[in-house]
Amino acid sequence: MENGPTRCGIVAVVGAPNAGKSTLVNRLAGTKVSIVSPKPQTTRFRIRAVVMQGPSQLVLTDTPGIFAPRRRLDRAMVAAAWEGAQDADLALLIVDARAGMTEAVQSIISVLKRSKVPIWLVLNKSDLIDTKRLLPLTASLNEQLSFEETLMVSAETGDGLDRLLEKLAARVPYGPWLFPEDELSDLPDRMLAAEIVREQILRQTHEEVPHHTTVETEAWQERQDGSVRIDCTIYVGRASQKAIIIGDGGARVKEIGRRARGELEKLLERRVHLFLNVKERQGWDEERARLRAIGLDDAG
Repeated sequence: MENGPTRCGIVAVVGAPNAGKSTLVNRLAGTKVSIVSPKPQTTRFRIRAVVMQGPSQLVLTDTPGIFAPRRRLDRAMVAAAWEGAQDADLALLIVDARAGMTEAVQSIISVLKRSKVPIWLVLNKSDLIDTKRLLPLTASLNEQLSFEETLMVSAETGDGLDRLLEKLAARVPYGPWLFPEDELSDLPDRMLAAEIVREQILRQTHEEVPHHTTVETEAWQERQDGSVRIDCTIYVGRASQKAIIIGDGGARVKEIGRRARGELEKLLERRVHLFLNVKERQGWDEERARLRAIGLDDAG
């Protein structure tokens, strides 16, 4: 900027599943860059959102929720979260104020204690509990780890987010911006399309189905009329899961496609022709190639 020096910093957003990390990042970015659902472990890989705040560029890294991994997929997700924290200039630990000091939060804090990255505590959903409960929780968390800042916000309502942005903008180091001023995210359109389809699967199916499903964009065809044709394949682990996603007479997969198409048309600002195919592929969540296709490095 001609008016003065610029600032830029990578801010990792970490926490337990369902703490509200993706909702927070989307709110701060002013647009959808991460899919959101009420189910835990919605985010599977690191997504960077670019937020401009005056002369400061904040690169918010939305990371998968940190939990005890079992599958190769789980290990890769947790590895992505910790890499996101270590690569940052600053980390925000998002804690669900209603859930409080859970075992998952304690486990994350025990690892963060070894981190050299400055860490701020952000108590999310703080509007949903009494202030009398917030103060002891804040004191208890700060006893566990000496946070540089403690803030109380509501990602859902936006309460406290302006103050958070102002503080972040003043805290990140001086330096050139990493992204063009008008860039919103580093998520490629093909991956965005797959994630939007997966979001609808998370919202429209239940129990184990969403967590044993992945989506890949197989083809992206630009059309002369300015519209785009997108072909996505939904991979599931078992025949029973395939039947659930397809639904009676194909009703559910049609509804998944209808809602995903509407969301994509809003985000891409043009007409979208979306075609979905459902395939059974046992053990996809242990395959290195499948994990790389959804943006995760293999974690062994």
